[in-house]
Amino acid sequence: MEKGIEFLPVSREDMIDRGWYYYDFLVVTADGYIDHPSFGTTLIARLLESRGYRVAILPQPDWHSAEDFRAMGKPRYGVLIGGGNLDSMVAHYTVAKRRRTRDLYSEGGQMGKRPDRPTIVYANRAREAFPDTPIVIGGLEASLRRFAHYDYWDDRVRRSILFDAPADLLVYGMGESATVEIAHRLARKTPPADITDVPGTAYITDAVGELKFHRADCPSYEAVCADKTAYARATKVEYDEHDPIRGCAVVQPCEGRYLVVNPPARPLRREELDALYALPYTRAVHPMYKEGIPAIEEVQFSITHNRGCFGGCNFCALAFHQGRMVTSRSIESVLEEAELLTHEPGFKGYIHDVGGPSANFRHTSCQKQKRCGMCKNRSCLAPEPCPNLDADHSEYTELLRRMREIPGIKKVFVRSGIRYDYMLQDKDRSFFKELVQYHISGQLKVAPEHCVSSVLDYMGKPHFDVFLKFWRQYQKLNEERGTEQYLVPYLMSSHPGCTLSDAVELAELLHKNGRTPEQVQDFYPTPGTLSTCMYYTGIDPRDMSEVYVARDPKDKAMQRALLQWSRPEKRALVVEALEETGRTDLIGYEKKCLIRPRKGEPYGQPSAKPEKPEKPGRQPRRKKETSGNRGRRGTPTAKQPVQKGKMSPRKKAAFAKKRNGK
Repeated sequence: MEKGIEFLPVSREDMIDRGWYYYDFLVVTADGYIDHPSFGTTLIARLLESRGYRVAILPQPDWHSAEDFRAMGKPRYGVLIGGGNLDSMVAHYTVAKRRRTRDLYSEGGQMGKRPDRPTIVYANRAREAFPDTPIVIGGLEASLRRFAHYDYWDDRVRRSILFDAPADLLVYGMGESATVEIAHRLARKTPPADITDVPGTAYITDAVGELKFHRADCPSYEAVCADKTAYARATKVEYDEHDPIRGCAVVQPCEGRYLVVNPPARPLRREELDALYALPYTRAVHPMYKEGIPAIEEVQFSITHNRGCFGGCNFCALAFHQGRMVTSRSIESVLEEAELLTHEPGFKGYIHDVGGPSANFRHTSCQKQKRCGMCKNRSCLAPEPCPNLDADHSEYTELLRRMREIPGIKKVFVRSGIRYDYMLQDKDRSFFKELVQYHISGQLKVAPEHCVSSVLDYMGKPHFDVFLKFWRQYQKLNEERGTEQYLVPYLMSSHPGCTLSDAVELAELLHKNGRTPEQVQDFYPTPGTLSTCMYYTGIDPRDMSEVYVARDPKDKAMQRALLQWSRPEKRALVVEALEETGRTDLIGYEKKCLIRPRKGEPYGQPSAKPEKPEKPGRQPRRKKETSGNRGRRGTPTAKQPVQKGKMSPRKKAAFAKKRNGK
């Protein structure tokens, strides 16, 4: 593995410097250009380059006209468009739909470098610039919007992104194999309309003929717009068929035409992943950006070692994008990248992360997956771990051990999400012990999300007793080593199925354990997740049962405030929430109370202190009333009990010396 020394061309001048007078593919991205393997656009571009194609990058073009698209001339084979590493609407807006102030994937963190929904905007501009050139869209934004989907920002169901972006094909998931296959066919002059049999792709057709894959029909766009039950059924079909081994091609009618989504592509084999990450990335921000791009800071000295996640959290889009089948790079490949980092400018001996979607996954959850695919209607970990689960951290432990031995590396941290429920299933505690001893930077972040079992079931998370078991073991290991390392739990408010009473219960538990979370994540209904389906329809698509949903902004604000009850600015909301749930017993002076009452509030009147029981056989001594026992105007005041404490041995000795004249 060697570090690259040359960026891909971003202008006509760059092409001329290379002696190019034509190029094959124009790769358009909504992010600034960072030539690093943590960015999907860069992975695709470098992979095509390694297959002999001439590739140019067009990062964050001016979308107000087609001039930037024409600047490098017409590509021979096609335009490939991605919406960026992060969904554009999530990058631009908070869950409260307020405009964010920074874009970490743009120069200097400036907002305004990309439009909302850039995949659609760029595809229209590319079609304007090159009317006859094939256009392929991909990346996270296209992947999660490949079917008709509820759009939180428009608060309505939108049709598949393919109907709004005038593209010939859509690539979803981790699109390396599909993109390379499409590139080969386009180079052979195959019309895009004939490329209908590539796994991991979607296309629009006027009539569905004979398909290469088995077919599964999905409720139409019109049906899911008109009927929320149909939307929930559609979501169930889309998830059931999202499997590279047993999945079918899903057909969804829309406005007289048909969307066909082929089954997912198989994950890259270990050898293919190793080759992908060994390509000559410069691992830097392009020098045309004078102010840099903040996103590089998180990944510059981090390593991705795996893909996919069988954790199956319902609010997470990873399962619908990368898939639930986990694959990973070889130990040798990761070690070569780590050794490469030791020669990077600015490297101070610390690998910030060795992770991925879930850091401690290195292989499929069971052997059956490799033959039969992922189980329908069954999660590998929640609410109970599957009996076939292969919980083995031995390879990951070996990887971290060998990385620690590389000259120049002082510390290797694991900061990606750790699946503690999976870790607890491993009978060998070596990884847990070494994680605590070597790989935590003061605090470990984990995601219990909530404590109420019914809410956790809607989330697809393990029950809270699993987290408590992990917490106890984590504390014990730190005590054995004499280390003071903290556990930082991620929590979520307002998830579908979570009521105000459930939020009160979580607040009580946090208060009891002395936890006052600084950050709480409101549930964010991003496209393509099961939880978003619950939010929109009020139906759990797994069993079609009814789900309570906190949609009212006031209800959501009260749930969030309860988890941050100690903040003064949240007090009014906390009081209102406790009143609404009939839990004003939590306003008072008792140890269990979340907040104290203010003057004039009818809560938590302090109860009289019980009098000390008198010893039998003794009469209480009357204290003579003095002026010191009267008020300013001669009114007797309540006598205060005299607190008699025991004299310490040290004070006793000093008193004895004084008494004896010593």
